[in-house]
Amino acid sequence: MSDSYKSHLTGLRDPIVRGQSVTPNDNTDLSKTTRALYVGVAGNVRVTMQSGDIVSFAFGAGWHPIRVQRIWATGTDASAIVACS
Repeated sequence: MSDSYKSHLTGLRDPIVRGQSVTPNDNTDLSKTTRALYVGVAGNVRVTMQSGDIVSFAFGAGWHPIRVQRIWATGTDASAIVACS
């Protein structure tokens, strides 16, 4: 399939181009810092932000424009999480 936009740089307002299913882990960062998270089943999500801050969110199901490095197992009960970049 041809991609007319392959040579264009991707900005933060452009569509998501990558997704990775997430298994929350207290010891390992994601392979890439996210541009957004998709949460399939609502709940709490504890994250390490791009800045290094560790915070918890009560996320509803859906899209969340948040730049994170890690999704912690401890403190996370939301599920069907996809890290998008």
